[in-house]
Formats: sequence, C-alpha cells, structure tokens
Amino acid sequence: MPAFEYRSLDAAGKVRKGFMEADSARMVRQKLRDKGWVPIDVSETRDQKGAPSLLSRLGRSGNLNMGELALFTRQLSTLIRSGLPVEQALAAVGRQAGKVHVERIVMAIRAKVLEGHSLARALGEFPRAFSEMYRATVAAGESSGHLEQVLEQLAEYLENRADTGRSVMQALIYPIFMLVFSVLVVVALMTYVVPRMVEVFTNNAQALPFITRLVISVSDFFRDWLWLVALLLVTGVVLFVRALRNPKFKLRVHRRLARMKLLGALICTTESSRLASTLGILSRSGVPLVEALDISAQVVGNLAIREAVRTATHRVREGGSLSRALEPSGYFPPMLVQMIASGEVSGELDRMLTRAAEYQEREMGAVVNTMVSLLGPMMLLMMAGLVVVIVMAMMLPIMQMNSMFGLR
Repeated sequence: MPAFEYRSLDAAGKVRKGFMEADSARMVRQKLRDKGWVPIDVSETRDQKGAPSLLSRLGRSGNLNMGELALFTRQLSTLIRSGLPVEQALAAVGRQAGKVHVERIVMAIRAKVLEGHSLARALGEFPRAFSEMYRATVAAGESSGHLEQVLEQLAEYLENRADTGRSVMQALIYPIFMLVFSVLVVVALMTYVVPRMVEVFTNNAQALPFITRLVISVSDFFRDWLWLVALLLVTGVVLFVRALRNPKFKLRVHRRLARMKLLGALICTTESSRLASTLGILSRSGVPLVEALDISAQVVGNLAIREAVRTATHRVREGGSLSRALEPSGYFPPMLVQMIASGEVSGELDRMLTRAAEYQEREMGAVVNTMVSLLGPMMLLMMAGLVVVIVMAMMLPIMQMNSMFGLR
C-alpha cells in the first residue's frame, strides 16, 4: 500500500500536513473529508515519469543528522529482532519519529518496501540521509539473513560517532566563547574607551610615551577602518569557500592541513578512526575487503587521506596486504597500521579493525582535550595581556603629568 503526503484545511481553517497510507489518492481525499478536512494537495511518494516526484525531491533534500540516524537504526534493529517484519517495523518507527521530515522519509521507505524492493534499495532513494556505507551494510545483512545483527552494529557505530561529535562540540564551547568575548572586549576598548581617554591628552603639549601613541594609532585604525577590515575578512572567506569548489585547490589545502603539527595529528587521528570503524563494520557484515575499502574511502572527509585510501585499495586489489598499502602515505598512525597487520596475520582483521577504531577514538579524545586545555588559558592570557597594554598606555601619561605637577 503506497504512502501519500497531504495538505488540507481542518475545521478551524488551519493547514494540516501529514502522511497517510491508502490504495489511491482518491481514498486519501475521502478519508480527509470524513474527518471534516478540505484536501488541498495529495502526492504519492513514488517515482513518476515526467515532473519530479515527491520521492525524488526527498532524495535530494531529505536528510537525517547523526542522532536521528542512530535512533532510527536502533529502533529498527530492536523491532526486527523482536520478530516484526521490516514493513511493520518501519511503520512503528515512523509513528514514533516525532519529527515530520523523519516520518516522511521512513514512510516513503516503507512504501518502497511494500512494493517489493529490498530495504537497501529503498534506502538508496535517500542518498543524503543514508550513506553508501550504510546502504552497503544493510544490503550485506539482508543477503546473509542477519539484518537485525547488522543494524545493531550500525546503531552502535552511529551512536559512538554521535557521542564523539557531541563531546568535541561541548569541549569547544568554552574556547569559542572566550575567543568571541575577547574580540568584542578589544573592539569595545579600541573604539569607545581609548578615544575618550585620548581627549584628556589632546590639550597637553607633553610628548606621549611610545606605547600610548601605538595604542592611539591602533584605536584610530579600528574606529576609521574596522568596516573595511570586516569587509575584507568576509570577502576573503567567501573567495576561499568558492576556491574550495575546485578539487585541485581543495586537495592542496587538505594535504597541507594533514601535514600540520597539532591540527594535522587531530585530522589524521579522526579520519583513521572513521576509516577503521567503517572497515570493521563492513568486514563483520561480510562485505569483501576491496569493496569495503572503496566504500570506506567515501566517508573520509580529508581529500588527501581519501586519495591515500584509494591508492591503498588499488594495491590491495593487486594482491598486497592492507597494512603495507596504508603505511607509505604517512597519514595513518603506526599503531593503526600495526594492529591491522596483526589482524591480517591472525585472520581476525574485522576484530582488530574495531579495536583499532576504539584506540584511535581514545587518541582523538586525548588530542582534543589537550588542545582545549591549552586553548582556554591561551585565550585568557591574550585577553589579559591586551587589557594590561591598553591600561598601561592610558596610565603612563597620567603618571607623567602627576610627576610634573609634583615637581612644580
């Protein structure tokens, strides 16, 4: 039974939107009239020739964030493990979604499943919501007959990634707040406080100290040209973002970022953890290693590291080992390469990949904590230093004037 999206007016004249399953659009309109609503628009969630269908529009714009995707996967795995058929499990998840866009995607997937498509193929209608890795893992679970186990592994993987991202964002809140607050304080001092203090020295013929003249010059620049600086910064950011659309330029930027000291270590650790986690879950699901590498390359965000993964895939396809294929690039931590080599020798590559991913996540957490613990005090020191310089610049002329009056 297909699903339909509708818009209608209720008895109070309020627009109502939702989804409903029925044999035809006429039946949906009739059900809406039975409720006392006036149908405005009814669209079927399936591909239609000619104009773009609702399903195709959802395939381009429908998306799920990491938390929504993890919750959907966990609920679906739990319901399927309890013995419910896939279509009934999808219906239950859709009813419990609580968000319109999630319910819309889930019910559209259920409609495709009811038409006879596999779950993986139905998920393929929404490439922005369900990545290639996700769809390949589900397809492997369906072919092996262990869909509930594969979905449970996917749920754990997504939950770990969501927790990691949430922890990083929470750790960065304080440094970002301090940076913004420091910039606002400095701008306020330079544009409002310093000019008023300068008025005290305008009628004094005494030569001002160098630090005072420097602060006054900076204050004049802020007051007269701050708009130009802001405009140049915004223009630079816009041009840089546009330049990143060029794959060659973006590759050079990503390569340079990956080679940096502290930031590069964080990027390599993050991407290595993501690669190992994806390879591990695909290997446990029965996906061949070469195909798993092809899919895993898509989840790597840094283009330089992605290129290294693709080079390693080519070497593995020619018969080389995974550890030796990853080592020459220099992007992957030695511990990860050693653990992969150990898994290849022992025949437990999938288990070692999972352990390597966990180890890399711990390393990433340690690097992030180190950076955040250093960034906070650095922001405080910079802000305190700027305030001390401004205060000294304003106090030195006053102290000189007091000493001159004392001598007289």
